[in-house]
Amino acid sequence: MTSGNTTEWQTVRLGDLGRVVTGRTPPSSRPELFGERYPFVTPSDVALGVRKAPTERFISDEGADFLRRIILPPDTPSFVCIGATIGKVCLTDAWSFTNQQMNSIVVDVEQYDPRFVYYLLVTQANRIKSLAGGAATPIINKSAFSDVEVDVPLLPNQHRIASILSAYDDLIENNTRRIAILEEMARRLYEEWFVHFRFPGHEDATFIDTEQGSIPGRWEIKLVADTFEIIGGGTPSKKEPEYWEGGTINWYAPTDLTRDKTAFMDKSGIQITDLGLKKSSAKLFPPMSVMMTSRATIGAIAINTTEAATNQGFITCLPNENFPLYLLYQWLRANVETFINLGTGATFKEITKGTFKTIPVIVPPHDIAKKYQETVEPMMKMSLNLQRKNDNLRAQRDLLLPKLISGEITVSEGENNLENAVA
Repeated sequence: MTSGNTTEWQTVRLGDLGRVVTGRTPPSSRPELFGERYPFVTPSDVALGVRKAPTERFISDEGADFLRRIILPPDTPSFVCIGATIGKVCLTDAWSFTNQQMNSIVVDVEQYDPRFVYYLLVTQANRIKSLAGGAATPIINKSAFSDVEVDVPLLPNQHRIASILSAYDDLIENNTRRIAILEEMARRLYEEWFVHFRFPGHEDATFIDTEQGSIPGRWEIKLVADTFEIIGGGTPSKKEPEYWEGGTINWYAPTDLTRDKTAFMDKSGIQITDLGLKKSSAKLFPPMSVMMTSRATIGAIAINTTEAATNQGFITCLPNENFPLYLLYQWLRANVETFINLGTGATFKEITKGTFKTIPVIVPPHDIAKKYQETVEPMMKMSLNLQRKNDNLRAQRDLLLPKLISGEITVSEGENNLENAVA
């Protein structure tokens, strides 16, 4: 094949790019095989459009010896090959292992660039997914995965293409680290002031004993119902197209929050119309409220940046002068375990609005709450700006990715696009 950049490309099998490795989970009877040494990647760790996959579990040195034949070096592309999330891809950044739901390519670096192979798999994910067999659970076995044919350019152009696309992901990952630092600073300040009571002026405070423990004398214990307003949500009838088609009102479902896992939400996956809002129990609430999922997954939390509504799986909390936005946001995050423990239900747990309203809140004096808001607000605004920069970078990368990988545009054009993106 000849691409738009006049560089010769060749058709190869995925198995020709290197050694295909199917992962494995250590036996549960051998807990010593797990530890803190080597990342153990599973499909739930991998997010769409995110190059790295932070893991919840790790393999020990003993486990690495047990699984030594399937250890993956850094920069190994790994592809989810079974289940509902088939087609997600990540790139290892350390010596790692995966479970059996993932096939990885230990790339032959003398002929192929591992980063290029990662981006190649991203563009081919839907095509590979379409080849899945299995009625109940889709699966691409190692043999079928290895036999998938793809087009690749010569190694020098692989390097250039990978460098362009990696530059976008490097910027995104750097911004993500900055966001994490800013949000951690805000969280720790909340903990310092409102959990340990080391707020400005605490040296002169007197403390009193309460059912909630020892608290500063000027502080109060109130119920949620007396501290801030809460509202629920609803779903317009799916049988009425006029409730949905052409909608402009952001309408959040729990998957919006659990998918993005960001502090702020600019846009929901689905929008509803004014008529849909009026004809349902969904309620419009103002920007800079705090949405919290209240059923099935309890405690996914985010701040909406536009007027919005939610489905019935939410409790949305409205900040006020005495309990301002970032104090409310941090209080919710700090008490997720409490909310989960208060959940009831046989099929899935739910914390009802009635139960939520009865939760006690330690409320600081107005001046302390205001001071926290003023201190943290610049950090959170910077976090939001970085999040939006990442959204723009992802959009540009995703637009460029298939065109570069297929040869539709030249590498020089891709490099020009990158320069404009970072300018």
